[in-house]
Amino acid sequence: MLGLRFIKVQPTTYLMQFRGGRIVREGVGLAFFYYAPTTSLVSVPIASTDAPFIFEEVTADFQTVTIQGQVTYRVSDPKKLAALMNFTLNAHGQNYGSDEPQKLPQRVINVVNVLARAELQTLPLRQAVRSSDTLVQAVRKKLADSTDIVQLGLEILGLSILAIKPTPETARALEAETREQLLKEADEAIYARRNSAVEQERGIKENELNTEIAVEQKKRQIREAQMDAERAVQEKRHQLEQSDMAAKVGLEDKRKQLVVLAAQNAKAEADARAYGISTTVQALGTVDARVLQALVSVGMKPEQLIAAAFQELAGNANKIGQLNISPDLLKELLQNRK
Repeated sequence: MLGLRFIKVQPTTYLMQFRGGRIVREGVGLAFFYYAPTTSLVSVPIASTDAPFIFEEVTADFQTVTIQGQVTYRVSDPKKLAALMNFTLNAHGQNYGSDEPQKLPQRVINVVNVLARAELQTLPLRQAVRSSDTLVQAVRKKLADSTDIVQLGLEILGLSILAIKPTPETARALEAETREQLLKEADEAIYARRNSAVEQERGIKENELNTEIAVEQKKRQIREAQMDAERAVQEKRHQLEQSDMAAKVGLEDKRKQLVVLAAQNAKAEADARAYGISTTVQALGTVDARVLQALVSVGMKPEQLIAAAFQELAGNANKIGQLNISPDLLKELLQNRK
């Protein structure tokens, strides 16, 4: 009615009321009536704003990459921003009277683009696609000191780079090279694993051989110990045999001495008997043979005497003409023989 209107803004909106070229009211979250024909309202949102971006840049080795990310900012000085850009509401106080408020995010993105370009032009492709964190730190630091950002009265709250991607052809080339490198590393890993298995197998074989050698050495020591024991037994046996032989030799020596003594004694006895016989023979050599015969016949049995008589007759057979022997005599001799 008659140009009188009411306006109410959120606490995240800084509202300035101009009348006659001067600010008559300003602040956040205001609500008041105003006379539209003589009032200009400037509404600057001071809440944080997310501005996603995606743009292409060239690396130091002239390779195109696509950078995708997001920058978060807020208006820290609404008056400074309102002095540079038109945030005036239309006559109804509901929408902006120009499109400049929609251009603010693009201005921030342009600043990010310029700073990111300066950083990427110093990096080769391989390093650039891996340097998102480094790029974020460098660009954010320069954004805080950027003249354009400060003049607009803005505060950078955050910057994130979601991806740095090369062109599809370059990506396939990098993937192929990386794939070949991975396959090479896989082959090297397989070779290393096989080599390790061979080394372990060789170690096992060496341990087995060392064990066999140790067992053979133990067996040899056992055989040597057995041989030493057998040698000791043989030496003991030899010593016993020598002792037995020495005892036998001593015994034979004793026997030899005994035989010698026995022979000497027998010789002495024989000499004594021979001397006695010789003396007897010498004594009997002077005696008449008939006397000796008579002495011999003393104590003889009748048959012995008859035999001696027959012997005497046989010795004088040439002198005997005829000799008669009765059967009774022979019978008697035979009976006595039985």
